[in-house]
Amino acid sequence: MAQNGGRLRLLAFESETVADIAAKPARRPGFHRSRGARLLVGLAGFIVSVLITFLGLLAITFFIGRLVPIDPVLAVVGDRAPRAVYEAARLQMGLDQPVPIQFIRYVASVLSGDLGTSVSTGKLVLDDLKRVFPATLEMATLGIIIGVLLGVPMGVYAASRRGSLVDQIIRVIGLLGYAVPAFWLGLVGLAVFYARLKWVAGPGRLDIFYDGLIDPVTGIVLIDSLLAGETDIFFNALWHLALPASVLGFFSLAYIARMTRSFMLDQLSQEYVTTARVKGVSERLVIWRHAFRPILVPLITVIGLSYAGLLEGSVMIETIFSWPGIGNYLTVALLNADMSAVLGATLVIGAVFIGINKISDVLYRVLDPRAR
Repeated sequence: MAQNGGRLRLLAFESETVADIAAKPARRPGFHRSRGARLLVGLAGFIVSVLITFLGLLAITFFIGRLVPIDPVLAVVGDRAPRAVYEAARLQMGLDQPVPIQFIRYVASVLSGDLGTSVSTGKLVLDDLKRVFPATLEMATLGIIIGVLLGVPMGVYAASRRGSLVDQIIRVIGLLGYAVPAFWLGLVGLAVFYARLKWVAGPGRLDIFYDGLIDPVTGIVLIDSLLAGETDIFFNALWHLALPASVLGFFSLAYIARMTRSFMLDQLSQEYVTTARVKGVSERLVIWRHAFRPILVPLITVIGLSYAGLLEGSVMIETIFSWPGIGNYLTVALLNADMSAVLGATLVIGAVFIGINKISDVLYRVLDPRAR
C-alpha cells in the first residue's frame, strides 16, 4: 500500500510538472507581444518627441529671423539697389506671402536640406556648415574629454575629503569656472602660453605650411591626418588645438567636478555606505563601487549637457583663436547681416543640442532599470 501511494504521488507530481511545462510556452507569446508592444510604443513616443522638439526649434529660428531688425532683402541686393530690384528680390524670397505660408515654406525647405545661400561666402549654407562644423566638433570633443577625465576624479576626491584643503581648492576652481569670462581666459592663455612661454601654437587650426596638404575626409584634422599617415600634421594640429580645447575643458571641468561632488556627497551619506564601512570594506571600494556607481546615471546627463554647451557656446573661443568653426562662422554672419547663415547655424546647433539630450535620455533608461 505504501509503495502504491508513493507511485501515485510521483505520478501526480510528474503530471503537474509536465502540465506546468506545457503551459509555459502558451504564455510566452503573449508576454513577448506585450513587451514588443511596449517597445514600439516607447519608440513611437521617442520619435514623436524628437519631431515636436525639432518643429519647435524651426519655429523659434523662423520667428527670430522675422523679429531681428535686419532686412534680408537689403542683405542680398545692397543698400543702393533700385526699388524695382528690391521688390523683385522680395517676391523671389517669398516675403510678400502671409507669415504662416512663409513658415510652411521654410519648414519644407529645411526638411529638403535647403538652408539658403550665404551672402558672406556666396555658397550654400549647408555646404558651409559641413565645412565648419567638424572643427567645432573636434575642439568641443577634446574639451569634454579633458573635462571628464579631470572633473570626475576631482569631484569624487573632494566629496571623499569634505572640508579639507583639497576640497576647498576644488570648490574654488568650480566657482572660477562660473565667474571667469571665456574671452578673458582665452586672451590670458594666448599671452602666457603662446606669446610668452611658447608652449603651444597660436591662433588657427594649422600652420600655413600644412594647410591644404591632406584631403578632408571627415573634416576633423586629427583623424584625417592619421588616415593620410601624416604624423607631422597630426602633431601640428594637436599643438594648435591644445590651448583652445584646454580653455573649453576648464569650464567643462568646473561644472562636472561641482556636480560630481554634489552627487557623491548625497551618496556617501546613505545608510548602505555606512553599512559597508561597518563591515570593514575598504574606503576605495566604498567610494568607487558603492557610492560612485549610483551617480553614473545623473552624471551622464550632466556630461551630455556640458558637451552640448561646448558645441553651442564656443563662439567667443573660436573668435579669439581664429578657429574656423561654426562659432566663428556665426559671428561673421552676424556682422554681415547674413540671416540665412545665422539661422542655418542656429538650427544646426539646436539640432545637436536636441540630439545629445535625447541620447542622454536613452542612456538614462539603459543604465537605470527604474526609468524603464
